[in-house]
Amino acid sequence: MPWLWYQEGLHCRVGASGALTAACPYDVSGFTFSGVPGVVIGHNQRIAWGFTNLGPDVSDLYLERVSGGTYEYKGKREPLQTRTERIAVAGAKPVTITVRATRHGPLLSDAMDEARRAGNGLAVALRWTALDPGRTADAIGLLNGARNWPEFRTAAASFEVPAQNLVYADVDGNIGYQAPGRIPIRTKGDGTSPAEGWTGKLEWKGFIPFADLPSAYDPKQGYIVTANNAATGPGYPNLLTKDWAYGYRAARIEELIRQTPRMDVAGMGRIQLDDRNGFAPTLVPHLLRVGSGPAAGLLRGWDFTQGADSAPAAYYDAVYRHVLLRTFDDELPDGARPDGGDRWFEVLRNLLDRPDDPWWDDVGTAGVKETRDDILRLAMKDADGELRHRLGDDPAKWKWGDLHRLELRNETFGDSGIGPIEWLFNRGPLELAGGDSLVDATGSDVQTGYGVDWVPSMRMIVDLADTDRSRWVNLTGASGHAFDDHYWDQAKLWARGETTPMRSAPETIRREARETLTLTP
Repeated sequence: MPWLWYQEGLHCRVGASGALTAACPYDVSGFTFSGVPGVVIGHNQRIAWGFTNLGPDVSDLYLERVSGGTYEYKGKREPLQTRTERIAVAGAKPVTITVRATRHGPLLSDAMDEARRAGNGLAVALRWTALDPGRTADAIGLLNGARNWPEFRTAAASFEVPAQNLVYADVDGNIGYQAPGRIPIRTKGDGTSPAEGWTGKLEWKGFIPFADLPSAYDPKQGYIVTANNAATGPGYPNLLTKDWAYGYRAARIEELIRQTPRMDVAGMGRIQLDDRNGFAPTLVPHLLRVGSGPAAGLLRGWDFTQGADSAPAAYYDAVYRHVLLRTFDDELPDGARPDGGDRWFEVLRNLLDRPDDPWWDDVGTAGVKETRDDILRLAMKDADGELRHRLGDDPAKWKWGDLHRLELRNETFGDSGIGPIEWLFNRGPLELAGGDSLVDATGSDVQTGYGVDWVPSMRMIVDLADTDRSRWVNLTGASGHAFDDHYWDQAKLWARGETTPMRSAPETIRREARETLTLTP
């Protein structure tokens, strides 16, 4: 806190008719960032658009042979590029730093101990598209003024960093998808390992042309789904990334769309809040086969949903966590251990078919070789003991939301270590439904527990038949001031899956406005 999104209406209406002009062609509502002159996600009078992260591989690390003020490249010495940056510090003297860079980018090893250690005597440089001048800010203005699919794509062509999955709809009933961004084409390799910068053999030779990036317009199935899943198939000729989500959320969204004969605002709201666990149907039969007792009994007849009040969800997620910890933490080092996301759904899916696989064995128990069923029983026992200790001895009274909680921390004072200060600026905890790799994506890390560490940052549903029927909600509120009524007045609504009216018609806004702030130059 304060949160990164702000709700905004940017309306350049002239006269009683509310006409737009070429000088200021904006009549747009949506979410934006502080200081950004436009709406990042939202709608205007003709179109609506939204984002999810495409997550392309747009950064590479280079090992560099640096000596003094030069570095080696293709057998020759080149001078390091240097610049001085002055950082103003409130209440203290400014800090001046010198940034050194090779042709590949700034030297992380000059500023980060971790990079210095990883270089093992070599400097480490970062090549990243976000460090190059770009036109993303121009794209926001073009998006705000776009009135059809060609104009939307023109705007998207300038949206360079960060690359997103852009979804589109218009008042004429058309829908579309466009992946934008400056995504490198490499001369060799895929960028997953640090390159030897001095050889010149692993370079960026250009960027994927916009015309070759994934795109769709009015597909025959009548809908588009994107949830951080793969945007291309195996035949796509260029490398976007190897780190897609595994598609559990996208598959569930598609299933729900197919079950909805006519989509409306309420129907889309239900989809956004869907909390069915896509991996539970695979794991639960194994748990019921080996487990018994009141806690295991919670899983019989469970519908695999993870509401905040769900006792089966609390037990299942605790078991799932302990299965991962017992199976992998004895052999994997820090940084490689499971976090619980859908990558690990797939790892476990394969292992469950191999009951004697060596991964099941606990290397810390000398002379004993554990099998799949041994680990599952132990994980169920671990989960039962943990939840009885934390939530009480009656499994029927356990609640997923009592474990799966979100703490809202102020970025400036939230971790001050001073109790009264943290009490003033932090908020929560909020008890949440959902989970990692579910449609209602409230994620956590099994290495640290069940606390929520990433969430849907906002929710918006646009009704293009009547934009005044649109809905939205922010994670916290519209103010960054801890003592303002709007500091976190939307947080509990957001946690319960509720939304507020998203008005855009001028007469509705005037009629429903409670306060008006006029800025006079």
